[in-house]
Amino acid sequence: MPRQATTATDSHPAHGGAAAVDRALSLLGAFKAGDVALSLAELAQRTGLYKSTALRLIASLEHARLLQRLETGGYALGSEVARLSALYNAAFSLDRVVPQVLRELVALTGESAAFHVLRGQGKDRVRLCQYRVDSPHPVRDHIRAGDVLPADRGTGARVLMAFEAQPNKHASAKDKALYAHIRAQGWHAAVGDRLAEVAGISAPVFHADGRIAAALTLSMPAHRYQESLVLQVVQAAKGLNGRV
Repeated sequence: MPRQATTATDSHPAHGGAAAVDRALSLLGAFKAGDVALSLAELAQRTGLYKSTALRLIASLEHARLLQRLETGGYALGSEVARLSALYNAAFSLDRVVPQVLRELVALTGESAAFHVLRGQGKDRVRLCQYRVDSPHPVRDHIRAGDVLPADRGTGARVLMAFEAQPNKHASAKDKALYAHIRAQGWHAAVGDRLAEVAGISAPVFHADGRIAAALTLSMPAHRYQESLVLQVVQAAKGLNGRV
């Protein structure tokens, strides 16, 4: 039987907030990727609320169009969620979010930062540099936003390939081992993978549903490579998770 006040929001209530609001929001948070609708029993089980309590909160959420009851008796997210999502996406579009993160990373490290995505399929697969902010140093690699790069060379490419949903079945045993290593540590650094004397550090950026969205890359001449820069790249990439 579900127990009241055991949800994530109840365990860590907002300081000075309202417990009822926390519990209501926990019902929205019960939905996971792939859920079309949830029954009352499932909502109660996932939130730890009594069914009677959940029903009272659901009534308020329905009134606000945050939840809707289906003919089957289950509950789905309501139209207000879609409206708020559209507003969020408009306010935090790629053009506003990604360049700012890249500028902050360049200011912090002094090296060039880029945002790479995969495009195309099979032999036509390429890596696109979607955004780029240059290092202030006169000696740097010269890649521009819009440049098309190999999908199988460079640290950004390696990260994208490592985390894609359907890894390349034709990859060599060496590459498969490398991709497994990248997934395990969550980032990749290398010198000379695409161009001699150029080093790169890349980390994955994920969509809200956990799919790979892009690779955030910091690049520099090999003689300026420092492993201490890895942490900044990983943190910057994590800051974009769920926002792209």
